[in-house]
Amino acid sequence: MLSGNLEFGKAAENAAARFLKAQGYKILERNYRNKLGEIDIIAQQNGAICFVEIKARHSLDFGTPQEAVSAQKQKQISRVAVAYLKLNNLLGHTARFDVLALLYVNNQPEISLIRDAFELKQDFTI
Repeated sequence: MLSGNLEFGKAAENAAARFLKAQGYKILERNYRNKLGEIDIIAQQNGAICFVEIKARHSLDFGTPQEAVSAQKQKQISRVAVAYLKLNNLLGHTARFDVLALLYVNNQPEISLIRDAFELKQDFTI
């Protein structure tokens, strides 16, 4: 069993990146950070810029992994995403927010990809 949150988090991120690549995503950034926050993975798929939030759990004791992407977290991801798009002159591109949920059973991840998991939260300024 994976021990420690850091080791578990890194294993989940690596499993997520492998899964996304197998699904045809081109990884542009991992653990992208700016002054507004962080996005786990920024990728491109079929011409769309995809902002991917990764959530992993050992059990369902505290709900499904995807349930951890709260409205507040969505707002933060939206802010970081818009800043990234502005910085890289990509505002005219199609973009979406995906959630990749990993539930570890017997130390192996069961992976669920939720495309277009939420819409841009626009009640903020950058």
